[in-house]
Amino acid sequence: MTTPATFTSSKSHLNGLKTTGLFVGLWVVLLAIWALVGDGSGTLLVVFVGVGLVSTALGYWNSDKIAVRAMQARPVTEAEQPAMYRIVRELSAKANQPVPALFVSPTMSPNAFATGRNPSHAAVCCTEGILQILDERELRGVLGHELMHVYNRDILTSAVASAIAGVITAAAQFLMFFGGGDRDRGGNPLAVLATVILAPVAATVIQLSISRTREYDADEDGARLTGDPLALASALRKLEAGTKAAPLPPTQKLQDVSHMMIANPFRNAGRLFATHPPMDKRIARLESMAGSGGFGRGGVTYY
Repeated sequence: MTTPATFTSSKSHLNGLKTTGLFVGLWVVLLAIWALVGDGSGTLLVVFVGVGLVSTALGYWNSDKIAVRAMQARPVTEAEQPAMYRIVRELSAKANQPVPALFVSPTMSPNAFATGRNPSHAAVCCTEGILQILDERELRGVLGHELMHVYNRDILTSAVASAIAGVITAAAQFLMFFGGGDRDRGGNPLAVLATVILAPVAATVIQLSISRTREYDADEDGARLTGDPLALASALRKLEAGTKAAPLPPTQKLQDVSHMMIANPFRNAGRLFATHPPMDKRIARLESMAGSGGFGRGGVTYY
């Protein structure tokens, strides 16, 4: 009798440590603002953080509905998408996790995303465009990537990062309209002005860095789940060309969920403010995994 395959995540790129460091950076920015806004009591800091916690909880709890609605996606049956169901069932069983709900978005822009507050309340969505340009092996690589976003609890990570960045922006706006607590005690108005301008920018850059780091994690863990990193690398090449040829319109509701997608759905506005790592670096990492042993082309090696 064949022993069932098992899956163990591996973080050879220390992305978890990088994410922790980036979160520390967000809190440093927030506390720097509090030093200018606060009056020593910490009341304003508590208010800002409280608002951030509430917005995080609401966004996290409804993350699947928000993303699916933004992409106008609909649930699909196994008769409609047998390959999606077959692949997701296989990979979910290998990871010993629940099978998520499956959706298809009507857009021809090729992409995919996963969302949901936990593996038991998750959704995986493919666009009609990605289903047309990928073969089944490449689709398996993409779905492995998306499932690992769910299993790694990346939706919670991105929700918390977004909330802290939002708190920083709100605090900076408070500074803009009401000034810092040190102003009446001879504080430096230039420091306040610099904080107002730079803090939201720094928060955004750190938030996007967290998003890019989690994409590397999902690439690596998804490749280990499927046992086929070259399949995902091939899919990413097609997605890079496909999203450039047919980008999504940069509406606010799509921008709010773009970080969940496997490829940047918009025209690239520069790497500093990109929601995703450069495709060439992602592909190079996957090819390095395949070349390091344990992953033959099209083969499956379970750890």
